[in-house]
Amino acid sequence: MSDIGNGGLGSTASDDDRSARVLARASWSRLAEPGDEIAAALVRELGHERALDALRTRRESALERFRPRLESLCVQRDLDNAARVGARVVIPGDDDWPPGLDDLPSPPHCLWARGSGDLRALCDHSLAVVGARAATGYGERLAASLAAGVASRGVTVVSGAAYGIDAAAHRGALAVDGPTIAVLACGVERAYPSGHRDLLDAIAANGLVVSELPPGSAPMRQRFLQRNRLIATMTGATLVVEAGLRSGSRNTAGTAGKHLRVVMATPGPVTSPASAGCHEMIREQLAVLVTDLDEVMELIGRVGADAAPGRPRPRRPGDDLEPDDRRVHDGLGLRARSVEEVASIAGVSLGQVQACLGRLSLRGYVRRVEGGWVRS
Repeated sequence: MSDIGNGGLGSTASDDDRSARVLARASWSRLAEPGDEIAAALVRELGHERALDALRTRRESALERFRPRLESLCVQRDLDNAARVGARVVIPGDDDWPPGLDDLPSPPHCLWARGSGDLRALCDHSLAVVGARAATGYGERLAASLAAGVASRGVTVVSGAAYGIDAAAHRGALAVDGPTIAVLACGVERAYPSGHRDLLDAIAANGLVVSELPPGSAPMRQRFLQRNRLIATMTGATLVVEAGLRSGSRNTAGTAGKHLRVVMATPGPVTSPASAGCHEMIREQLAVLVTDLDEVMELIGRVGADAAPGRPRPRRPGDDLEPDDRRVHDGLGLRARSVEEVASIAGVSLGQVQACLGRLSLRGYVRRVEGGWVRS
């Protein structure tokens, strides 16, 4: 079926209605910056199509910010450019629209998606893995390992395709042929950063490359912060692997927490500035500390079925002894000691010492030698 979301016009009434909605929403994705509150208020009041009409006819000063782009608006060009790179438009009401985005006060007008994956299905069981661009080797190894682990269990890894932790997370998922989504702060046809062109192509082949910005849009500082709100809400949980005190990934975690998503963070060396943001989030109880795959899955998996196994505690000889037996055992050494010596050292009666030594001997903890008793 052909429709405007794929660069063509549908033939049925339903197709025509969707085509009109796609045109209007794609127009606003070009006219307004991501997260623009005035545009969001206008479309909430009027709907996207009537909001376009209002922009052409009303003269409020608040709408002046959109007029320079309105003069050069060519939605069909954006749709054609998207089609050339195998991208489509996804809007609310579509089967593959991720409902988590509707929690945002200024949700995206539409999403431009490159790749054949079902966006909603991929987001239904997903984990955002974010962190520092200037990551350490420790952080990159940990991000790749955790991403590979969750991806191998069917969890979609969502990140921003940046250098450092983002790239490590995507590569970890791809290494096990797992699903992954890259959310960009520019058009989906752009390789940003340029060194990740092959990585983005691989993500599109195994999952999706997504943006709320139309093709041709350039990355800008504010767009990265707005991009983060999509990563935080289209997923069910966010994991921060290394973050400085001013890291953008803390912004993602903050948005996730605000919208009642699970937020996790991994610890690093207390002397590492790359982990200072993670430590602060954990200390302020904004994130749950996790150290391995089992602990991550316990928080994002099925209740009970994915509970993390208890960690085995190191055991020492004598841990399972009763108090008196332990005192007698502690009172022995490698030099033979008499019952009287042990009683004096352990602070118990001669009768108790003899009873304890009998039990300890049966269990192999002590043995009798010439001159007394020793530990085995």
